[in-house]
Amino acid sequence: MFGEVLGVERRRRWSDDEKLEILLEVGVGGASVTQVSQRHELTRSQIYGWRRDLKKKGVWSPDRGAVFLPVDFGAMSEPAQSPAPSRPVVVELRLANGRCLRFDSGMDGEALTRLVRAVEAA
Repeated sequence: MFGEVLGVERRRRWSDDEKLEILLEVGVGGASVTQVSQRHELTRSQIYGWRRDLKKKGVWSPDRGAVFLPVDFGAMSEPAQSPAPSRPVVVELRLANGRCLRFDSGMDGEALTRLVRAVEAA
């Protein structure tokens, strides 16, 4: 008996950076592993396998934790007097891998996120 080929199985290749970006979507906005895997047409086991593999390579840490989220203060009233412009201060951030990162409080959030990821991956 002969079978009929109904479709072509596709095999995609993902770089470590692409895998990491997908893994970082889990938990953002409450997204579950199932939702992220469905969004990218993956299986849940692929997500878990990527975590395990990237952890072995030192690229993924289960405590990645450093996530910067926007904060909406709504319609806050303006203070009666404008405070004097504050001077930037040095902020110290202790990362899960034991490293300490010091940066200026005026640093752009996106740049800081990239810096934290680079330090954690190093």
